[in-house]
Amino acid sequence: MAPSRNLTTLLNAWSNGDSAAGNHLVESLYPELRVIANQRLHGFSGDITLQATELLHEAFIRLNDQNQVTWANRSHFLAIASTVMRRILLDAARRRTAARRDRRVESPINEDTPPISSARAEEVIELDAALEELAAMAPRQARVVEMRYFGGLLQEETAEVLGVSVATVKRDWTIAKAWLYRRLNGVDESEPQR
Repeated sequence: MAPSRNLTTLLNAWSNGDSAAGNHLVESLYPELRVIANQRLHGFSGDITLQATELLHEAFIRLNDQNQVTWANRSHFLAIASTVMRRILLDAARRRTAARRDRRVESPINEDTPPISSARAEEVIELDAALEELAAMAPRQARVVEMRYFGGLLQEETAEVLGVSVATVKRDWTIAKAWLYRRLNGVDESEPQR
């Protein structure tokens, strides 16, 4: 059986409740997922103590609840895993800014929340809001950003997951990056090109 076909079989068995398949899947994809976790944490240049391993394990806990997903292939799983990691870090940023606004909080947010600087937390939330705006106007471009930037997927892998050509991914990536740059820097926020 081809490696990607084997992974797809493992993914589907895992989503159907086969914990042994989940364990084998973790062993097979752990190195790639660890790279993605490191990439996500690298983007958090503030005060953060969460380690890649902790982020990865929290993502697996959340992914384990995704038993209704029919996994297309390895790239599809990696894209979803990356999105889950992004959400974990976004949740931490939101908790950080909420605690800062609540003057009644006199101690750290809690032991499980990774400390992140207030400025960096606000940047992460602003980026998420911009990405949500982009998704409302150009959903595929937003997915390309999630997969390429947050997921670390190659253009070819992104094209495979989205079912489009590599040229379309390149174009969407270029347009989305330009729109996000303008949006985050307060420049004309016109609708992204199609």
